[in-house]
Amino acid sequence: MAHRKNEFARAFAALMALAGAAHAQQATLPTVTVDERSAPQQADVSGFGDLPLKDVPISATVIDSTQIQASGARRLADLAQFDASVTDAYNSAGYIDYLTVRGFVLDNRFNYRREGLPINAETSIPLDNKERVEILRGTSGIQAGTSAPGGLVNYVVKRPTEKDLREVRVELSGRGGVLGAVDLGGRFGEDRQFGYRLNVVSEDIKPRTYDLDGHRNLFSLATDWRITRDSVLEAEIEYSKKTQPSQNGFSLLGNTLPAPVDPRINLNNQSWSQPSVFEGLTGTLRFTQAINDDWRWSAQLGQQRLKTDDRLAYAFGCGADGNYDRYCSDGTFDFYDFRSENERRVQTAGSLNLKGKAMTGGVQHDLSFGLMASSVRNRFQDQAYNYVGTGNVEGTAIVPADPTLTDVNTNRDERSTELSAQDAIRWTSRFTTWFGARYTRFDRDSVRTDGSRPTGYQDGITTPWLAASYALRPGLMAYASWGKGVESQVVPNKSSQYINAGEALPSLTSRQWEIGLKGGDNVFGWQLAWFDITRPMTNLDACSRLGTTPCEGAYDGSEKHSGLEASAQWSQGPWRHFGGITLIDAKREDSTLEPSTNGQRPTNVPRQVVRGQAAYRVAAVPGLEVQTQVSYEGGRNVLPDGSVTLPSWTRFDAALRYGTRLGGVNTSWTLGVDNLFDRRYWKESPYQYGHVYLFPGAPRTLRLTMTANI
Repeated sequence: MAHRKNEFARAFAALMALAGAAHAQQATLPTVTVDERSAPQQADVSGFGDLPLKDVPISATVIDSTQIQASGARRLADLAQFDASVTDAYNSAGYIDYLTVRGFVLDNRFNYRREGLPINAETSIPLDNKERVEILRGTSGIQAGTSAPGGLVNYVVKRPTEKDLREVRVELSGRGGVLGAVDLGGRFGEDRQFGYRLNVVSEDIKPRTYDLDGHRNLFSLATDWRITRDSVLEAEIEYSKKTQPSQNGFSLLGNTLPAPVDPRINLNNQSWSQPSVFEGLTGTLRFTQAINDDWRWSAQLGQQRLKTDDRLAYAFGCGADGNYDRYCSDGTFDFYDFRSENERRVQTAGSLNLKGKAMTGGVQHDLSFGLMASSVRNRFQDQAYNYVGTGNVEGTAIVPADPTLTDVNTNRDERSTELSAQDAIRWTSRFTTWFGARYTRFDRDSVRTDGSRPTGYQDGITTPWLAASYALRPGLMAYASWGKGVESQVVPNKSSQYINAGEALPSLTSRQWEIGLKGGDNVFGWQLAWFDITRPMTNLDACSRLGTTPCEGAYDGSEKHSGLEASAQWSQGPWRHFGGITLIDAKREDSTLEPSTNGQRPTNVPRQVVRGQAAYRVAAVPGLEVQTQVSYEGGRNVLPDGSVTLPSWTRFDAALRYGTRLGGVNTSWTLGVDNLFDRRYWKESPYQYGHVYLFPGAPRTLRLTMTANI
């Protein structure tokens, strides 16, 4: 531990030395005005947050608070409608969010950021107080160190407004669910040096799905203090709590893919079924200091404290048929009483960053240096996972409860230190090369809640990234990039199955190539990108799924995802359009344990995804806008060997928005219809937790929203 403290101290000293090397002079920090929408779009998640996203050779989508609110989105999974490269990955109603980006499932422990700091996404994260959600597509080695290769999600909270904001919002949806929200912002003080942003939300959740009613609350406060024109101190905190049951996934019936079920059926409907509870307290403190007109440094500290009660009348497998990854051919299944209560997760992170510009021999450098230290402490208690009888897909079975805590859990600790450096080198007004590298040193430990099976390992990894971009003409840029992403895994400490139980495997290094074009202006913008990602695979999931004994945990081939992404947005006159398409050629390669999967598409990865949106302002009725949206997802494999596939599906949504003044108050009214034609379809087919799941698309749902700016 002393060695790690010395390492952190040396890194801190080096970073501050770089800051001190800049010539100190009077400078002014840029003013952030959240009301301004004409400024070029930026994305902190790119790692080059000071530069317009259109000029950075990275693929990312930024979804702002206006889009979030207009769409009626409540959770991250609802934002997939804005990006054709993003799809669902075990998104059960009432549960936590899982996303797939470019065909890879994001790791909820490592692929999520909030205000640029790492967080745990094994919880319910509210969107009401988020200014924007940034989704990076591709490997994220320079932004996150260890992470799954699909991408990275960063939540950015709402900050104080320059002008006074007094907004009240009321929304009715589903079977009479009611949401009430207040958003207040502004500045005060003799020189308006103090700012605030307050968001308070309460919602009674009553979706059309049976036995899924719940409740949630949110309180968040963001403040800042402009100490001088060179120094800003920012602080924000949010508390949220969501109490709601979740919806069980359906499954194959033996070897048969059943017809889509009534999406209102909830198999988690026993009289003893209890809601899951997700409670979180998260906050950050950030100080930013301008050194001169070109350089500034910042220090940030954040902590996330989560408490979860995870409960479910759990439908899993068919002992009668000897199939434990699907339901019985007659529509029955094994029922379990699952309860993992009082889960505690605490994540603390601190960072130091130095950013600026420098000239060397007529060449301009946009430089960034960072140091981040983080710690994770997850504590659990024994859980219930008890067989209680037989259920059926009609949801009519009644079984007894058994909450006995018979199953041990696993406590986890982690400590990491990350050093990063990035440089955008502008050789000419057109040609720029980009370099980034991150070194991550981590220690990870785990032990079962009964004190058995302790494991621990250390590692140090470096993840580089290189790119070059060329402005073919104003408003048109071509780029190419190459980068690495790294994951780490430990063989399960199950000596009855694994020869090398508890051993850490060598780091799994993913590699990505990307070539793209970006073009357009404020009226019409577009992007085209080709990507190729190769990710090493282990045999751990297959050994568990197949019950292979003995099994030596090891590498077992790879997955290769190549694809083409295209998107465009156009806004002129009364029209607004957005469209995106992603084509993915994903294959499993070189598996020795499951050779039947070689050449097959990984499960739950669609071949094509299309998203489209259009809006038209009706001139004959000032303030009225008609909106339509379409989502299409192509077929996907249900089983790893491709013997069962899920059909493609298309869904249409629509909305009417009307803005007017009532009693001198600006108001906005929205009537939205999700799944306009009430189509029944299987939305996704994740093969997760050693089981095949089928999740139906939600039924047609109405929502009526009124927003008033007082």
